[in-house]
Amino acid sequence: MPIRLIATDLDGTLLRSDLSVSARTRTALDAARAARIEVVPVTARQPRGVRRIAEQAGFTGWALCGNGAHGVHLGTGETLFEAHVQADVQTAVAHALIERLPGVLFVSVRQGGEVFVAQEGYAALAHFEDHKREPADMGGHPLDAVLEYPSLKFIMRHPAFTPRELLAHVHALNLPGFAVTHSGAPFLEVLAEGVSKAWGLERLCAHLGIARDDVLAFGDAPNDTEMLAWAGRGVAVGNADPEALDAADELTLTNDKDGVAAVIETLLAQSSAG
Repeated sequence: MPIRLIATDLDGTLLRSDLSVSARTRTALDAARAARIEVVPVTARQPRGVRRIAEQAGFTGWALCGNGAHGVHLGTGETLFEAHVQADVQTAVAHALIERLPGVLFVSVRQGGEVFVAQEGYAALAHFEDHKREPADMGGHPLDAVLEYPSLKFIMRHPAFTPRELLAHVHALNLPGFAVTHSGAPFLEVLAEGVSKAWGLERLCAHLGIARDDVLAFGDAPNDTEMLAWAGRGVAVGNADPEALDAADELTLTNDKDGVAAVIETLLAQSSAG
């Protein structure tokens, strides 16, 4: 079956390590769009973070943000869907984790990703590239204010534990009602139950009338694994984490060697030859 949609992670996959879109990658994306293939960024970023590189990449259509929790059209602003972590769920998780692991801090990302409610002390741990936000602008809120309303993405971070270490503690809570993943950033990302990049991609494809067998997906991190496994063709870049490598059907070059572009170029060449 021909590829009708390309779903690509951004950081560590499409973007080079300096967060740029190379000229080769832009040319490949443009060629795919000219061949009537939908090109969709599928990212942990919120829309504001996608817009920072949208012009470089030529993204003007649908984007899947917040690890698949939020489907939004970059051109029209239309929201296709949003999935929230409920307030009672994140409250139960937060209090249980604090009891188990004092010092953990939380953020609630709300209202289409535009509202970022960080617990007091979180900004001191953060850098701009963590959330595409200046730490000085994050402010600091009491935990009750962070937990008060549902979150598109509920973030947890500890000053002394890596995301993988923190993940083991979250799993040990054995609490229901949420999904949890990480993207290589120094924090965990809690989503509504069942939500993943694959979850969001499946809904977008249903909206567009595109079968999963007609989807080519690219990724590099643990939060890409469900998408790589779900797509008809899942490709991990050469710098991918072991989880992403295991989930993918094949391997391409690293992000800094334009691995995504290399696969698209071959795909289009084979299509024109056929």
